[in-house]
Amino acid sequence: MKKPIPGIARYDNPAGGWGALRATAKAIRTQMDASDAAVTLLRTNKPAGFDCPGCAWPDKEHTSTFQFCENGAKAVTWEATKRRAPPEFFAAHTVTELLGWSDFDLENQGRLTHPMRYDRDSDRYLPVSWEEAFALAGTVLQAQPDPDAVEFYTSGRASNEAAFLYQIFAREYGTNNFPDCSNMCHEATSVGLPKSIGIGKGTVSLEDFDHCQMIIAMGHNPGTNHPRMMGTLHEVARRGVPIVVFNPLRERALERFADPQDPLEMATLGSTDIASSYHQVKVGGDAAALKGIMKAVLEIEAAEGGALDHAFIAEHTNGFEALKADLEATGWDAIEAASGLGVTALRQVAAAYVRSEATIVTYGMGMTQHATGTSNVQQMANLLLLRGNFGKPGAGICPLRGHSNVQGDRTVGITEKPGAAMLQRIEAAFGFAPPAAHGHDAVAAVKAIVAGSARVLISLGGNLVVAMPDREQTYAAMGALDLTVSIATKLNRSHLLVGREALLLPCLGRTEVDLQGGVAQSVTVEDSMSMVHASRGKLPPASEHLRSEPAIVAGMAMAALPSSRVDWAGLIADYDRIRDKIEAVFPDFADFNTRIQVPGGFRLPLPPTERVWNTASGRAEFLPFRGLEEDPEVSGPAVLKLTTLRSHDQYNTTIYGLDDRYRGVFGRRDVVFVNPADLEALGIEPGDTVELETVFADGRTRRLSGFTAVDYDIARGSVGAYYPEANSLVPLGFHDPESGTPSYKSVPVRLRALPAG
Repeated sequence: MKKPIPGIARYDNPAGGWGALRATAKAIRTQMDASDAAVTLLRTNKPAGFDCPGCAWPDKEHTSTFQFCENGAKAVTWEATKRRAPPEFFAAHTVTELLGWSDFDLENQGRLTHPMRYDRDSDRYLPVSWEEAFALAGTVLQAQPDPDAVEFYTSGRASNEAAFLYQIFAREYGTNNFPDCSNMCHEATSVGLPKSIGIGKGTVSLEDFDHCQMIIAMGHNPGTNHPRMMGTLHEVARRGVPIVVFNPLRERALERFADPQDPLEMATLGSTDIASSYHQVKVGGDAAALKGIMKAVLEIEAAEGGALDHAFIAEHTNGFEALKADLEATGWDAIEAASGLGVTALRQVAAAYVRSEATIVTYGMGMTQHATGTSNVQQMANLLLLRGNFGKPGAGICPLRGHSNVQGDRTVGITEKPGAAMLQRIEAAFGFAPPAAHGHDAVAAVKAIVAGSARVLISLGGNLVVAMPDREQTYAAMGALDLTVSIATKLNRSHLLVGREALLLPCLGRTEVDLQGGVAQSVTVEDSMSMVHASRGKLPPASEHLRSEPAIVAGMAMAALPSSRVDWAGLIADYDRIRDKIEAVFPDFADFNTRIQVPGGFRLPLPPTERVWNTASGRAEFLPFRGLEEDPEVSGPAVLKLTTLRSHDQYNTTIYGLDDRYRGVFGRRDVVFVNPADLEALGIEPGDTVELETVFADGRTRRLSGFTAVDYDIARGSVGAYYPEANSLVPLGFHDPESGTPSYKSVPVRLRALPAG
């Protein structure tokens, strides 16, 4: 009989349902007054309300009175909490002491209330006036001999208005250093899709899910990471559309889901099956699986005909013959070994794909956070191109973004690789010549901090250092910076990794009223499907000392650039003026201020939906995946592939609680999920304390010790552990060479049991 493991208990209920409602009630009870929470949540994702600070799934009109999910409720109540972290809190705790706290306990102290400056003598944050804070930032920035010594980091929760002003500030200062949270998630999409279809975004709308005949879901866990998508998948599954899932772990939301907005399911304790077939691909084996499906499609074409859209391929694409030759040269044995899937299963998926006249491929970071992330994305585009699944209803590619405006930040200029046309329009709109040289992405920025060439880090939200790999190097390097500036709503670990000077600047949250000159302002965001809409906070600010993100950016800019050509004060006085400037720099935002008055906003142009391809050739490109051989540096006997995971009580690095109920983990995060057969082969019992050790030839061995082995339904040869704890195992240089995306999802490790006691 298997020995019980503390904090591990099988969870047999469907995703969603009463479990989701209980978790929502708990979030409300622990963070807010019930009456305030009810009013606040009912304003979430409404035309006259605010955009949920959680995932970027689009809004849809429902007959129910609420348009938020369990994790959306956690995000809202976590921001709108009644808890506060005032100056008295920082007076009671040194930074060194706080570094010993858990990430959950740090953020759970509540909202920051005052601007704070680090005092090295007392090792504490002390209150400072806004004027003093801006003056310090301005002095340090003006003293830098090279603008490229400053890193301007951005989180995807920043609004379009804040992000746009931020990149104008940095470019007038003289740098294109824009490390961004998208560098760590969907940069492979931003780099890979433009080469395939001419744009680095998804091509489907929410309406397309009403018309699709098949969904292929790859490398994502919607029940936790983009839960509002579950309502859409629920509707699609109930009309009998096949949903084919590729994922190393069995994830409950992709198996069974009970929609909390479905009275019948809630009353009868029923649920709906989501996946019509579930394929547990080996970690890192996604490209091999896609090659197998495409190879099988060619087999069907050769045997029966009708599997390819020849007219579409001839009129709209390049490179088909090269792709075909590559697929024919790849043997089934290699595909099976690399994917962990059998040829029969892959042929069955291909047969279903050929029967569908309109297919959507959805994918998440399980596809992008690999050393082959860019090529993984291109293989999904290849599969869709074979049957002309672009530019028709119910078809296309759907990258699942995380933060609610991570896509919008990029659209309004947060990029380290600016194009000439954008730079020319910035000069015309603002009167200064921005730099053209490419700047730093997130990996390059942290490498520069480690090397000592970066001297200042300004963070517009986020938790950069904790989110990045190789914390042993990055944590230590932060102390050598001249200045760290963190614009934030709540305390996190990155704020405690201070430079010689450090500022902690509290900002308004998405839920709060933003008054400028006594007039309430709105901001805008872009969702995963390129819809841009307004967001208007309704709650009173958590403190009278808070300022909006745009106002903080403008305050620093005026202090750092005393001869600025930008009318910062005028822009902040009325956000319509910021949007006028966005429109001037980005023509796709024509009539911006008028169009956001329409409930639901407007959609930005997506040329592939019109079968227009903004590639160098003017056609969509088939781009083969060359070879499936393992890099000998990261393979060998008894080597497993680690994928990092988010728990259900988590959003990126924000830890809402210590439960991961769908995976049966309660009150802890120090676990490693392992296939039972792999545990047996290694001589490890479920519940044993284990150590993970990396397999790299870079001269450094990275270890994660004291975790508990949990037997779990995960693909053979694969293991899972929580992010960000397992980031320490990922070398800073282990990333996709094309996009720079860290390879959090395919880390080669060995697993061994530690002696008892």
